[in-house]
Amino acid sequence: MDRAHRLRRLGFRAWHRGTKEADLLIGGYFDAASAAWNDAEIDWFERLLEEEDVEIMAWAIGTAPWPAHYLGPQQQAMARLDYIPIAK
Repeated sequence: MDRAHRLRRLGFRAWHRGTKEADLLIGGYFDAASAAWNDAEIDWFERLLEEEDVEIMAWAIGTAPWPAHYLGPQQQAMARLDYIPIAK
């Protein structure tokens, strides 16, 4: 599958997680970062999407430690949470 198709599929999966909170966290990160990803970073995100939403959210907000195999620049960017729009 080509890169554009793969990213479209990942974008859909990122924004259709089952809860609004997970959609904002995971989908928001995808929208903010995916345009600059290389193949390894796409692979990382694809693996992450296989995890349960509650786990991903706990890791991102810091209530549970990230598994070692996810640690790195993408995990750090996702944990900043500066990509989530907050209505005022």
